[in-house]
Amino acid sequence: MTQHLLAPARLRRRSLLAAGLGLAGGGSALATGLPVLPQWRSTAEQVAQAGVPLAELAPNAPDSHVVQRGDTLWGIARLFLTNPWRWPELWGMNLEQIRNPHLIYPGQRLVLLRADGRARLVLAQAVGEPPVERLSPRIRAEPAGDGAIAAIPLHLIAPFLNEAVVFDTDELAAAPRVVAAPEGRVMMSRGDTAYVLGDIAELRDWRIFREARPLLDPVTRQVLGFEARFVGTAEYLRPGGMQTGNDGRAALVPATFRVTGVRQEVGIGDRLAPVGEREFPSFAPHAPASPVEGRIVSIYGDSLTAGQHQIVALNRGRSDGLARGHVLALWRDGTRVTDRTDPRRPQIKLPDERHGLLFVFRVFERVSYALILSVLDPVRPGDRFTQP
Repeated sequence: MTQHLLAPARLRRRSLLAAGLGLAGGGSALATGLPVLPQWRSTAEQVAQAGVPLAELAPNAPDSHVVQRGDTLWGIARLFLTNPWRWPELWGMNLEQIRNPHLIYPGQRLVLLRADGRARLVLAQAVGEPPVERLSPRIRAEPAGDGAIAAIPLHLIAPFLNEAVVFDTDELAAAPRVVAAPEGRVMMSRGDTAYVLGDIAELRDWRIFREARPLLDPVTRQVLGFEARFVGTAEYLRPGGMQTGNDGRAALVPATFRVTGVRQEVGIGDRLAPVGEREFPSFAPHAPASPVEGRIVSIYGDSLTAGQHQIVALNRGRSDGLARGHVLALWRDGTRVTDRTDPRRPQIKLPDERHGLLFVFRVFERVSYALILSVLDPVRPGDRFTQP
């Protein structure tokens, strides 16, 4: 489905729920809109009150952890597990009582229970609260901003939740365009005036994009979509139209905008689109339910390689089964070396080596964007990824 920037979308607020340590056990999702995925329900049913084998715990897993401000569910899970995305198995579910993901708050104490060769993580009383009679997870259904910790470091991807956009076709070519600036300038920064021509709705807030460029599959070379690079934001000031000058001749006058923010300088030819609804999704990192394999299409921005906490585009999307929250493994291509034990000196390729993790946070029909959670070597277009 094409992502339409050219018409403002209806506002749809979604709570920013921290939903990783507890997974759904049954029933419908709370009014927060957080989805309860079938694989979570299935996992919860299999491991309800059972936990994980002790072998799945991290070597130095603590007996307890007091949640601190700045913690993330990913970071907490990493304290206890060798594979952080296996949260539902550690957080054994009581299906009669726990039917939706939990919110975890600073000050709460997580306790690791070991028994009969298995381990479970439960929620004890918060620091400073009187002891409770029984250790059990608790649910709070509250909106974002209530102090609940996030699933992953959201500040790393928040700017890209609405800035990274892929179109099925190059429809941005028909969007309003920057045609001039005062005093003959060709580049504009925050606070500068920009003159714009095109079909302009009288809306106050707009986003500015560089002309979309095609994203090519590294293997097939097919066009997967058109990536619109976010440049900045602008405020609509006054309309244009046909006006008559002092010489008595009518001429087309562009609309006037003020540049209100920039990620890079705005240039002549950049395109404008209304600011649509802001997405505040809930993230629950998890492994794909079925095998997946693909390639890195590009590094977001102008870099040739990427490292930890940078954004990459993937050649798999909604039609390939990728979903927001999927965790993927990055693989380093095995180098080619000469077999010096063979008199013929043939070239051989060493095995690929896993060297990082990706977190999918935005999904289009044939392309997705992912955050590099961890990596040992620089990531390049064409590098391979699979399920973890």
